[in-house]
Amino acid sequence: MGAAHSASEEVRELMGKTGFSSDQIEQLHRRFKQLSGDQPTIRKENFNNVPDLELNPIRSKIIRAFFDNRNLRKGPSGLADEINFEDFLTIMAYFQPIDTTMDEDQVQLCRREKLRFLFHMYDSDSDGRITLEEYRNVVEELLSGNPHIEKESARTIADGAMMEAASVCVGQMEPDQVYEGITFDDFLKEFAGISQSLKRWVGFRRPGAQSLDSVLNTLWRRSQTGPNCPSQRNQCKGKWRFPFLA
Repeated sequence: MGAAHSASEEVRELMGKTGFSSDQIEQLHRRFKQLSGDQPTIRKENFNNVPDLELNPIRSKIIRAFFDNRNLRKGPSGLADEINFEDFLTIMAYFQPIDTTMDEDQVQLCRREKLRFLFHMYDSDSDGRITLEEYRNVVEELLSGNPHIEKESARTIADGAMMEAASVCVGQMEPDQVYEGITFDDFLKEFAGISQSLKRWVGFRRPGAQSLDSVLNTLWRRSQTGPNCPSQRNQCKGKWRFPFLA
C-alpha cells in the first residue's frame, strides 16, 4: 500500500514538472525501459538501434540533445554521461504542443523554451552564439546523403542564410565588420526566416529520414498552433506523436 502510494505521488510530481498525463508517462516509461534494457539510466549507445535514427544524417545531434546539460536544466554547458527517466521526460517535454488553456504569458514562455532547445542543437560549443562554422556543419550534415549537392554548395547555402540573419539583426555592416554569430535573442527573431532560406536554397529532402530542418519546422509549427489548429488537424488527427515511441 505504501509503495503504491509512493508511486502515485511520483507520477503526480512528474505530471506537474513535465505536463504529461499519467497515461503518457506510462507509455514513455515503457519506451525508456526498452531503450535502457530495463536499466535505471540510458547512455548514448542505447540510442544506436533506434530505427528512426539509424539513417538520419543528424542522428548525433539529436542524441546529443538528450544529454545536453542545458536541455536537462543542470548547467550552462557540458554533457551528462547518462540520464534517468525524469531526465528523459524533461527532454521529451520539449516536443509537446502548447496547452491551449495557457494564458498569453505562459504561451510565450513555452515557445521560448522550445526555441531555446532548438538553439542548443545549433550552438554545439555552448558559447551562446551560432557561428557560421556551426551553421555550416548542420547544413553539411543535413545534405550529406544527397550526391547531387557538393560540400561547397552546402557551405554556400549556410553562408547565404547567415548573411540574411546578419542583415536583419545587425543592419548595414561596415566592410571590415565581422558578424560573430546568432545570439538567442537573434534566433527568436530570425528562426523562421533562416529556415525558409534553407528551403529556398534546397529542394531536396532525403526520403525516410527526418532532417533537422524538418524537426525544427515541426516544433516551430506546433509551438505556434498546437495540434488543434485546423491547418494541423488532418496531419496529426489531434494526437501528438512522440519521437522514439515507434
